[in-house]
Amino acid sequence: MTTTLSVNLNAVAMLRNRRDLPIRFSDLPVLRALIDDEFPDAEFNIEGYPSEDFLALCERIQPEQVTLVPDDPAQATSDHGFDFRATGEMLKPIVARLKKGGMRVSLFADGDGDVEAVALAKATGADRIELYTGPYGGCFDNPERGIEFLELLGRTADAALAHGLGVNAGHDLTVDNLPALVKRIPALAEVSIGHGLTADALEYGMAETVRRFCRACGQTI
Repeated sequence: MTTTLSVNLNAVAMLRNRRDLPIRFSDLPVLRALIDDEFPDAEFNIEGYPSEDFLALCERIQPEQVTLVPDDPAQATSDHGFDFRATGEMLKPIVARLKKGGMRVSLFADGDGDVEAVALAKATGADRIELYTGPYGGCFDNPERGIEFLELLGRTADAALAHGLGVNAGHDLTVDNLPALVKRIPALAEVSIGHGLTADALEYGMAETVRRFCRACGQTI
């Protein structure tokens, strides 16, 4: 299976709207039109906390995928997945609403090997989970610890796949740590890259950076 690279062109972190950063709700129709006109084979993935205004926007924009995150809008960035024991029942009607609109739904999840939590994620009706890879990405200077986090991510992914969930991943992923992740989770459907791609583009240029990340995902280009 080939892992898809999702970059900022077609993956917009809507949770950042409330943090005075560049992406705003009003930008979404423009991005939807850009993707439809210039990149018809690309998917539009909108990420955010499932507030009523966010859900209504998704219904209007019709992204191919909606990634729901548990973050408070005041958070600087995502740093944990949903507590499915506490939020599973709340998520069920939200997931059903989005899927009724024809959108694939992915839920941000901790990659801590909690098999029971994965089963609860499946019970929400979601199509996929997105593994939070921050702890793994933070081990660039501690390879042994990185291997431990990688195995936890792998166990979580194995459980998700066994339950029929697709698996995405994102946070602090680089061309250096992606190959091991893709090797451990060969069925990984999609990885989301933001800061790493932008930072590398300053050194290698955007086109070469995209090629480097695609190769890190196992794509032959």
